[in-house]
Amino acid sequence: MLTFLVLAGGMLAAGQAGAASFTPPAGCTLNVTVQNRGCSVGQYYTCEADPEGHQRSAHFGRDGLYHLSTIDAETRWIESQSMASGLIDRLVEEAESHASFSRLLETGRDDFDFWTETNDGQRLHHQGHDVLTGETVEIDGQPLERTTFQLTTRSADGEVLITREGSQYISRRFNRFYGGTETGSDWTGAQTQTDDSPVQFLFPGQPGFGATTPQFDCDQLLTQIPQERAAS
Repeated sequence: MLTFLVLAGGMLAAGQAGAASFTPPAGCTLNVTVQNRGCSVGQYYTCEADPEGHQRSAHFGRDGLYHLSTIDAETRWIESQSMASGLIDRLVEEAESHASFSRLLETGRDDFDFWTETNDGQRLHHQGHDVLTGETVEIDGQPLERTTFQLTTRSADGEVLITREGSQYISRRFNRFYGGTETGSDWTGAQTQTDDSPVQFLFPGQPGFGATTPQFDCDQLLTQIPQERAAS
């Protein structure tokens, strides 16, 4: 499997060269570009060397690449990297209840309780749930289903670090979550309200496919912390 450090190096070099279009690493195929609210754009791609069902994404903001991630067929948060901090967060295989996209589709609710570990040795405990609301919407021709979610992230000693709640969207076609509106808080007491809902889905051959410049809400000062499970 290609490492995130190799991927990040190539993507950052492209950004520094002023390239306006994302090119995935060798052996990978870019499938869709999604322009979001909140001044972000996501590139979603698959790689031949990855296990079946894995998907990767690269997220760009007004200042370029800021987040990389990999999920599996159940949308489990396999690996993610923050470009600002350099931290790589990986899923711990043992879990009380791993996130399950199929369980959400089958029952309308998925309760999860799992751990991740960063490359500097920090262990984080994630607990929460996703619930299908029953509402289906169409965004740029794509049928999506709305969810509500709640997520609490704690340190290894049980201190609450981050809480998040709000709504997201799922796509059965693409077998993944997309952002929505949410509120959150962290251990410093800082409060956030964000909206990174998808606006445009761009496919090969369409204008804007692969574009790394976000198009929506970039006149607003927003801080986004993307996560593959709510996740993110």
